[in-house]
Amino acid sequence: MKYYLLFFAGCAAFPADKLPVSQLIEISRQNPPPPGFRDAVAATLGEADIQKGTAVVGEGPDFFWAVESTVLPVLVVDDDPSIAMQRIKGSDTWFHAGRMTVGTSHMFHYVIGGSPFGGKNDIAAYLPESYAHPDVPQGKLSAKIIHTSKIYPGMETNYWIYVPAQYDPKTPAALMVWQDGEGHINRDGGARTLNVIDNLIHEKRIPVMIQVFISPGVVGDKKMRSMEYDTVDDTYDRFLRDEILADVEKQYNLRPDSYSRGIAGSSSGGICSFNAAWFHPELFSRVLSRIGSFTSIQWHPGAIDGGNVYPFKIRKEAKRNIRVWLQDGSNDLENEHGSWPLQNIEMANSLKLQGYDFHLSFGTGTHNGAHGNSEAPLELAWLWRDYDPSKTEQTYEMEPTEAAKSMFRVKLTER
Repeated sequence: MKYYLLFFAGCAAFPADKLPVSQLIEISRQNPPPPGFRDAVAATLGEADIQKGTAVVGEGPDFFWAVESTVLPVLVVDDDPSIAMQRIKGSDTWFHAGRMTVGTSHMFHYVIGGSPFGGKNDIAAYLPESYAHPDVPQGKLSAKIIHTSKIYPGMETNYWIYVPAQYDPKTPAALMVWQDGEGHINRDGGARTLNVIDNLIHEKRIPVMIQVFISPGVVGDKKMRSMEYDTVDDTYDRFLRDEILADVEKQYNLRPDSYSRGIAGSSSGGICSFNAAWFHPELFSRVLSRIGSFTSIQWHPGAIDGGNVYPFKIRKEAKRNIRVWLQDGSNDLENEHGSWPLQNIEMANSLKLQGYDFHLSFGTGTHNGAHGNSEAPLELAWLWRDYDPSKTEQTYEMEPTEAAKSMFRVKLTER
């Protein structure tokens, strides 16, 4: 306790440093908090966000909120009962330290003087496996690799290869490909994918896997993301198989069976991942689609199909031997291309109707990665559950718990 008192005694003369969430919360529990606490809160959460009512930090289930108000603000988190906040002595700054369920995203706002104020959607509450653990060996991320395509003439694409610490060149490794890969290579970024991979391999909840993080390409100044990701044909599959993965296989010993290969993406990258397994289930059999754009972005009637056709293709075409995790939120996009929430529910119902091994994780989020990132350990463990390295194939079957459930239904809540 003396340490904290000495630290805050200096805050009147020197700006406070940004504090770890756990330390900020521990100090906030002193009654009253010591001098200098307001400065430490501002340094950690940001003065501008405190003024706007958007300031929040968290680690695991532990969160800390702060807001500026001349009258008592009430904090509303998700649909939980309102929470009265505590005032920092000598200021108009109010705070609350509390807990939220991990493995999903949350939203909050304030009620001040009877009116809503500030708030944020899509606050990620990460599971323990999303944090680096000191006893878990970390893999190695390659430098950026630049590839020039022939299948997409002249398109330049950046990608990175992540090799787990347990990789042995003598033993063929499983594979997972991630679209919008630049969003996954920062260990402490919003996705935290590298941490999740290290921890799950160490815990033997997923096999030893090479990860390929690939960014959308460009041709000159033209961005190719939508053409690559949203077009319902097998061009992108062939690009992966014949160009990117052909190069990766020259460096690393990869298993060729689709039983040992997964593919993941968000938004247009989500439909891209489903598209790859749909057209070539012999290449990929495990699909992770977050906030998937199963909408009409690349739909040109009579010329090119868009993702909007997939719920009907699933119902009318031959069943593919694939396993699929879908994630979306009730506040996802609604625009000229379609309805993201409704299309993902339609995808789930179509997969269910045809007996696919699938899971729909549906929350309250917007078109944002927070929910998918926060549940990443669950997603990957589910996709790779019952994996047996002695096998090269498996007929995927719907889980009995899912088979016993009814179809997804919607009801109006804002009318």
